[in-house]
Amino acid sequence: MLGLPINIKELINGIVVEWERIEFKENWNPESVMHTICAFANDINNWGGGYIIIGIEEKDGKPILPPKGLQQNQLDPYQRKLLQICKRITPNYTPIAQPYDYNGKHILLLWVPGGDNRPYKAPEILAKGSQYFRWIRKFSNTVKPAPADDQRLLNLSGKIPFDDRINHHAKVNDFQLALITEYLAEIKSSIVIDNDTSIEEISSALQIARGPSEYIKPLNVGLLFFTPDPEKFFPGAQIDVVEFQDEAGDNLVEKIFKGPLHDQVRSALRYIQNSIIKEKITKIASVAEANRQFNYPYEAIEEALVNAVYHKSYEQRNPVEVSIRKDCIEILSYPGPLPPVDNDKLKQGRVRARNYRNRRIGDFLKELHLTEGRSTGLPKIRKALKDNGSPDPIFETDNDTTYFFVKITINKEFVPSLSKEVSQTGEQVAEEISQHLIDLVVPSLSQVCPELSKTEKFAKIIIYCSKPHKIVEIMEVVGETNRSRFRKNYIDKLIDWGYIAYTIPETLKDPNQEYVITQKGLKLFN
Repeated sequence: MLGLPINIKELINGIVVEWERIEFKENWNPESVMHTICAFANDINNWGGGYIIIGIEEKDGKPILPPKGLQQNQLDPYQRKLLQICKRITPNYTPIAQPYDYNGKHILLLWVPGGDNRPYKAPEILAKGSQYFRWIRKFSNTVKPAPADDQRLLNLSGKIPFDDRINHHAKVNDFQLALITEYLAEIKSSIVIDNDTSIEEISSALQIARGPSEYIKPLNVGLLFFTPDPEKFFPGAQIDVVEFQDEAGDNLVEKIFKGPLHDQVRSALRYIQNSIIKEKITKIASVAEANRQFNYPYEAIEEALVNAVYHKSYEQRNPVEVSIRKDCIEILSYPGPLPPVDNDKLKQGRVRARNYRNRRIGDFLKELHLTEGRSTGLPKIRKALKDNGSPDPIFETDNDTTYFFVKITINKEFVPSLSKEVSQTGEQVAEEISQHLIDLVVPSLSQVCPELSKTEKFAKIIIYCSKPHKIVEIMEVVGETNRSRFRKNYIDKLIDWGYIAYTIPETLKDPNQEYVITQKGLKLFN
């Protein structure tokens, strides 16, 4: 046995695997171990199975460290007993067992990937004649399923997530050993590869290939991460980044990122970070630290893009699409989220997904620290934007969840200003909006607004909104006091004409709502 393709220290500390997928046991308990193996193999949530660590005590699901450990003379007997109890699981299932020395103590680690032949059953007790049950994981516990969960498990019978399926059109020699070696080194895996180690042995140790020795075949997840050109097997396994130079889309710059999934993500993020993301530093008197803001916080873009790569279907030929516009970044992937997640749930602060499309892709991305625990992506995006003072993101799918769309709006501090003559505060603005700017706008406005007395006021609003402002600030600039009348007679009309727009269109009554000039409004100055 070469070892396991995981960083043991990070696993034990819950860094790369969620606590729900780890079970610690101070001592050998054959019935409890059997039930948990059965539950992880059933993998009712398509999480990718789990890990059982024997020799470490737990409290509230977390390890008590340093470990008590096992005696060295217990390791071999426990592994023999493991084979015996696994014979009681039906259909046949055997996890991967590996002893380790952790902080000078012996532990036994069982890796239990999601099984191919679920649902699995195991007896309640090891005595002959015991009744068999299907077992599942419910949060951090191994339990017998409730009727609804039992039916859900039965519905998964014979259904293996696409990323965990055997690919009969490829061969293990399609894997590039250098990519595997780089990955193992990066995650600090205990697997040791020498000149005598075959690609078949390495692939089996990583669980990226399955089958008898005479017909061992790669899994789709292995081809996505450890071949230089996964698009050869999965057309559309790429990230398309398009930077629009104008609203019409006549001028654009397109970058296509291919290669192993983690390389795609990193290369696309590097391009966005170096070419698109900008920082503004504002010195504040009497404050030690300067105020730092970004047009788009990197953490939000990273999380949105990794989520798209993680959750897209590689059976479809659609790439992940990143559209960089003047005022936003949009990320589109296909298909949308799995039920019960829908548009209503996407608007909530936290989405608790129950099923996952790709149970193995997520594990590799977490090992590489490109993503964290499940159901954390959308809250992280919201938090990063809030911390940066940016508008809330928009998450969207359709009724049939055929796509997943994320829109991240530019921070208002980076909205281009029309003129240095436009100030940001009340009376100064009214004085500094120059007449020649008003004269530029009025002729065009007179075509939609025949009332000459109002055109100059409309022009001032448009000019002032070259940067986002709240309605009370705009009213002060043009000398209006009645809010509802001002909104009806001026703001609503300018929005209808397409010259200004909401900064928070998804929540019109948001107390932080502001108004900003549109591309159509900018053309008034040409």
